[in-house]
Formats: sequence, C-alpha cells, structure tokens
Amino acid sequence: MTSNILVSIVGPTAIGKTSLAIALANHFNTEIISADSRQFYKELCIGTAVPSEEELKSAKHHFIQHKSIFEKYNVGDFEKDAIKKLESIYATKNFVIMVGGSGLYMDAVVKGLDEFPEIDPNMRIKLNKAYEEKGVQYLQDALKKHDPTYYQVVDLGNPHRLIRALEVCIGSGKPYSSFLKKEYTQRPFQTISIGITAPREIIYERINMRVDLMIEQGLIDEAKSVYQHKALNALNTVGYKELFKYFDGKWTLEFAIAEIKKNTRRFAKRQLTWFRKNENTLWVAYDDGLPQVIKKIEEQMIPSNQ
Repeated sequence: MTSNILVSIVGPTAIGKTSLAIALANHFNTEIISADSRQFYKELCIGTAVPSEEELKSAKHHFIQHKSIFEKYNVGDFEKDAIKKLESIYATKNFVIMVGGSGLYMDAVVKGLDEFPEIDPNMRIKLNKAYEEKGVQYLQDALKKHDPTYYQVVDLGNPHRLIRALEVCIGSGKPYSSFLKKEYTQRPFQTISIGITAPREIIYERINMRVDLMIEQGLIDEAKSVYQHKALNALNTVGYKELFKYFDGKWTLEFAIAEIKKNTRRFAKRQLTWFRKNENTLWVAYDDGLPQVIKKIEEQMIPSNQ
C-alpha cells in the first residue's frame, strides 16, 4: 500500500499536458486538479486553451472556469482551495493528478507559500503610478537592477507580478528572491513531478499551430466580448492583450497575431526556466508512450510503511 500521491504534470504551453493528465487520471481512476491560473475564469475559454467538453467529460476536473474575471482570486486563495479539495479526494483515492502551466500556483500546493515582510502600502501606489506613466519596460528594468535572479523567472509581461516583487525589493532593501522559501511546508502526500519536454523547434511549432487554431475557433470574438474590461488583472494575459491593441487601432490584426505567437513562445521559455529549478522533476519526451510515463511514476512511489 502506498501513501497518498500527487502526480504533478508540468511543462511549456501546448506541449500536451492536458492529454497526459487525462490518460493518467483514467489509468489511476482518479481526478484532476488544474493549476493553470489562466483557466480559472468562466469568461475565457479559447485564449486560455480550456480543455474541450469531451476532455472534461473523460476525467473529473477541478478549478476550471470556477471564477469570474470580476472576482479577486490569488495564489493564496488557490492554495487553500486546492489543499481542501485534495483532502476530500484522498478520502476515497490514493492518487490525484495536478496539471498546469502556472509554476507559482503549483509550487503553492506542493511546497506552501513564501512569507514576505510587511511593506508600506504607499510603495505599491507609487509603483502603480510609475507603471501608468512609464510602462512595463520601466518595471522590467527596475527589477533587473534590484533582483536579477527573480528577473530570470518572473512573467515579464505581468506588471502586477513585477510590482509585487519591486515593492518587496525597495521596501525591504533585499531582493524579492531572498524571501523565497528555503524550507517547504510538509504536505500529507508524496509529490511525483513529471515534466514534458521537446526540442525548442517542436515547442515553437506547436505554439504557432495552437494560436492559428485559436483564431479559427473564434478568439477575436472572445477577446471582443471582454474588451471593455481590459484593465482587469485577469485580462492582462497573452492572447487577449495583443488583440486589445488591435481593437485600439494601434496594431494590425496580422501583427497582433504574430505578437501572440512571439509572446507565447517567450512565456513557454520562462515556464521551462521555472520548472527546471525543481531537480526532482522526471522529464519525459512529448512523444513518449503512456506505459513509459506510468513506469517512471511507479518507480518513484514510496510504500506507506517507510
């Protein structure tokens, strides 16, 4: 008999995490926790690559389109909700699959959140004002100066993450990365992390194909439906923010689509940088068969009497 196990599936966008998660959930007769923060919102579907109806029916998923873009929902909220959900699933099952591209959200479930010093709220107000006046490039340059370590892994296109890191750097006088966890929260389950990878040209090709498919499926209309709320944090995400510039008349549609592809490729590169920090991740090729992945998982399982 094994202890409770969380199989965490990571990897860059468009690599095939959803299909592997479903195959593993069916093999182990269990459920899936989604830790993709872009897929939490019910108003967003095409641009966030939410699993299809058929995929959602083939295995029970949690935390897919369970929130509105108008609700405040952060990584701390997700950590509490995910741990509670895991407890309820483990009441009847030994295995749970977690899948997603949001490294911070996955780490919160596996390791717990970091503790940061109290910062004067005026610091955030000042940084928000600087962002409004000088743009995201200013925040990026400031973070590179104050914390080059965190600069390498943060989503550079997300001003809210940049501002959060900068307020800690400036307010404490120490790099944001210096507060990142040295000791992890003990969880009542064993985590086995499976990373999917592929040669860079394959990853980029799959991303380009996915973006073309999203446009065919109606991404432009979906972005138009939320355009009036473009200032919301939930909409500051690749696939939407580029189309908003097209709607603003600043970019052509062709250029906006090219930028979605470019920014998604950059996002995938940052995802890989984040996930490769975990030395315990077992990496598999994107075209490895299911039996090979299952064998890797079973080799890592620790009997509950140990």
